Amino acid sequence: MSRPEVSASAAHSLFFAVFPDEAAAARLAGLSTQLRAQYGVKARAIPPERLHVTLHYLGAFAGLPDELIARAQAAASSIALPPAEVLLARIESFASRRAKRPLVLSGDASPSLHALEHTLHAALADAGIAVKRHPRFVPHVTLLYDEQRVPPHAIAPVAWRACEFALVRSLLGQSRHEVLARWPLEG
Repeated sequence: MSRPEVSASAAHSLFFAVFPDEAAAARLAGLSTQLRAQYGVKARAIPPERLHVTLHYLGAFAGLPDELIARAQAAASSIALPPAEVLLARIESFASRRAKRPLVLSGDASPSLHALEHTLHAALADAGIAVKRHPRFVPHVTLLYDEQRVPPHAIAPVAWRACEFALVRSLLGQSRHEVLARWPLEG
């Protein structure tokens, strides 16, 4: 399987994701505000329109890798699954090599979300796209990045039904995401 070269001067990254519905995005934004006040976190929260659960990260690139995008879109088009249930109920600061750590809301993968992640991984592999995959898929939404660590703890769950997944381009250093394509989850 081929894995495109990652450039030291990368301007874009590509990933597959599911996005929260409007009500879940509002709850996540409120949670960010609450956590900032509760723990004295100075960082700004990630805007609601950028909140997502990453399914697979394809890499960072200097330019847009058109061939990779075409193969990734073809792989995603082959997926026929029902909507995926997302349930996140644990706040934690993930480890990071950088000073600012991701503060996330995480959870265990539901059977339907696990099936989406696994099926997408297999479709990408069949398309010759190598994707790094953690041994255990831990769905999470990054709320903000900060030096302040927040102790892991449970909260009232934030849940939604993902009725589509998307291929997203992140414009590195610009705090912008662009959805390149979306695929429905029906059934």
